[in-house]
Amino acid sequence: MKALREASSGRAIEVIDQTKLPFALQWVTLRTAEEVAHAIKTMVVRGAPLIGVTAAYGLAMNAGAYDLLKATRPTAVNLAWALDKVRTSRDLWAAAREIAASESEACRRIGDFGLPLLEKARRGDTLRVLTHCNAGWLATGDWGTALAPIYAAKAAGLKLHVWVDETRPRNQGGLTAWELGEAGVPHQLIVDNAGGLLMMRGEVDVCIVGADRIAANGDVCNKVGTYLKALAAKDNGIPFYVAAPESTIDATLASGAQIPIEERDGSEVRGWNGAKLFPDAVPVGNPAFDVTPARLVTAIITEKGVRT
Repeated sequence: MKALREASSGRAIEVIDQTKLPFALQWVTLRTAEEVAHAIKTMVVRGAPLIGVTAAYGLAMNAGAYDLLKATRPTAVNLAWALDKVRTSRDLWAAAREIAASESEACRRIGDFGLPLLEKARRGDTLRVLTHCNAGWLATGDWGTALAPIYAAKAAGLKLHVWVDETRPRNQGGLTAWELGEAGVPHQLIVDNAGGLLMMRGEVDVCIVGADRIAANGDVCNKVGTYLKALAAKDNGIPFYVAAPESTIDATLASGAQIPIEERDGSEVRGWNGAKLFPDAVPVGNPAFDVTPARLVTAIITEKGVRT
């Protein structure tokens, strides 16, 4: 499946409403740039590569909506990258379509380059992988980034077990669990803070995550909680890989310290899916991302190869 498709009715797109998953699979039609911007801002559409692709189509719908679309999410660099590519093209719709196709192919190639690294990390009959957030086809449009090598491993016949972080507060781990379940990949959903214990027990062979922005020095910005997993992996001698297309690399930033970290509304922490967890009066901090220093990253896997 793909998370975005062009509507048969004309110049519109259809996307999976990811706020409804994993309980219901619903498609939403986006016909205007304003609808696209709202879908990105409210995380109906999420994942750095898919945000970029969706925004590209939004700009094709309205060439004057550049600022509106760019302002929706500040951290994922794919957003501005895709908008800039479309804005400088003669045929905006064709440019958006090309970005969607190229990102899909990039993710497929990430799977190809990542598979040998996962095979090398395996320490027994079963390859035991830990991942954080959702970096599958739901987040990219097709294949995925961190999940692409896992899907490639399954296709190659490797015996797999994936530890899936819940990824509070938006619980994107539930999306990963849904994807893996649909693909028939054995997995277990775990609370975010369980990963360190699993690594210490020797129950994890390798960690692999996606990224929302990578600085020129190799610092990686990803969903909050990634940094802690990288620290635990380093302490336990476990490879920590980051999978992302070249469009996620921001060569204009010298280090991760310059990456803007999105601060989201506290309501995401106080409740989820209509259920109240904490009273409205509880003060909340809700940074959506953190930065993992390059020294903790074993390698970055892109469609062009493996960067160490």
